[in-house]
Amino acid sequence: MKILVIEDDAQAAAYMVKGLRESGHVVDHAADGKDGLFMAGSETYDVLIVDRLLPGRDGLSLVEILRGAGTDTPVLFLSALGSVDDRVRGLRAGGDDYLTKPYAFSELLARVEALGRRKSAGAAATTRLQVGDLEMDLLARRVRRGTRQIDLLPREFRLLEYLMRHAGNVVTRTMLLESVWDYHFDPQTNVIDVHVARLRQKIDRDFPTPMIHTVRGAGYTLRA
Repeated sequence: MKILVIEDDAQAAAYMVKGLRESGHVVDHAADGKDGLFMAGSETYDVLIVDRLLPGRDGLSLVEILRGAGTDTPVLFLSALGSVDDRVRGLRAGGDDYLTKPYAFSELLARVEALGRRKSAGAAATTRLQVGDLEMDLLARRVRRGTRQIDLLPREFRLLEYLMRHAGNVVTRTMLLESVWDYHFDPQTNVIDVHVARLRQKIDRDFPTPMIHTVRGAGYTLRA
């Protein structure tokens, strides 16, 4: 799994990141709430581990913003605040689980992996995507905007699926290379620009409101 740890205690974060990586997971780390919110909103993760007391932005408001933006990545709150009221506030803010400090790493790992399995089960059940009047049937491999059926080549279909799964968020070129082309390096070509241009022609042409937007210096976003 790909996991984001948002924790300001450098020693605690290093211990957690090391343990998760040794368990076979890919782990990123943010040291404050501001960076954590940006990374959680712009990258794709399977699980977020969020400390509640963070500089820049506290963990509760960070998760509330993500949920308000439609991000459904499972969240494990990790905090020294362990009263019943604290745990309830965390869950009501959008957390999926809550673990108090000090904790046993084996329990943390088990809870994170359980959240990852829950997300995988939910993703497997998704067969249709919809953003505004744009619809994608993942089983029939059909795309429709309004009443018009849109024919896409296989790579265009994968590109649009990725954009729709991250609707409203900025999708970087690196994310597209890794997730749509399975490249883990920059091929130094304009392959993304060419495919996005073709997709724009098919999705937005003849419609009054464009859905695919370029975010200068960052990437692309799809929104209704």
